[in-house]
Amino acid sequence: MLPNLIVIRGAGDLASGVAHRLHRSGFDLVMLELPKPMVVRTTVSYATAVFKNNITVEGVNATLCHNVNETNELLAENIIPVFIDPDAEINNFFKPCVVIDAIMAKDNRLTLIDDAELVIGLGPGFTAGKDVDAVIETKRGHNLGKVIYSGSAAENTTIPGNINGYGPERLLRAPAGGIFTPVKKIGDLVERGETVATVSGKVVRAETNGLVRGLLFEGLEVTKGVKVGDIDPRGRKVDYMTISDKARAVGGGVLEAIMNRYNCRRS
Repeated sequence: MLPNLIVIRGAGDLASGVAHRLHRSGFDLVMLELPKPMVVRTTVSYATAVFKNNITVEGVNATLCHNVNETNELLAENIIPVFIDPDAEINNFFKPCVVIDAIMAKDNRLTLIDDAELVIGLGPGFTAGKDVDAVIETKRGHNLGKVIYSGSAAENTTIPGNINGYGPERLLRAPAGGIFTPVKKIGDLVERGETVATVSGKVVRAETNGLVRGLLFEGLEVTKGVKVGDIDPRGRKVDYMTISDKARAVGGGVLEAIMNRYNCRRS
């Protein structure tokens, strides 16, 4: 039998791509987030519901949920419930069949292989067969979206994927610790050297021409060097309102892992 409920830890852009694919495939799921999630792709992240109460990504709605009793009502309306629950305490109530760790913390901070019948980890930091049942490769390249049933995903290099010849310069990082304030908004075109945001008065400048594809929410407290946004050098060619190819590929890997576990297969 297919699982009756899936819990996804994290609601950033990759987690949301996974959630969207599973929702479209007919699964019921809930998502867990931090009280102040540090997501930059806010237009395609269900974590945005924490700040704005609800968000729609490609026709699929998510709503911030304050009470577990509201869950069934939201699911019946085809809405994804998002809970503020960084420690996944809600698992004790829901007892989900599948748990997906999509926090993208690069290390395993909480998830155990015994958390559910099937436990899946996204990206580096997990070992299939040890702390999760399956790992999904999240590094761009030939193996993106591959399901790993023994071993781990590629190590985190901290170097973002190359787009039009640009890598690290695509990212916007905090020049100091403090409060983040956007100057531009997602979807704006910027030029190299232009001010995109500030952190407690210190300027965050674009290091390449392009389109602002992601920014943190205003008022979040950040530490020096943390990612606060990103710029896509492809400019107007970028559709910043839809799920990325990477998130779709990872979502496909998660769906494969679930169907592999629960579907009857020919020997």
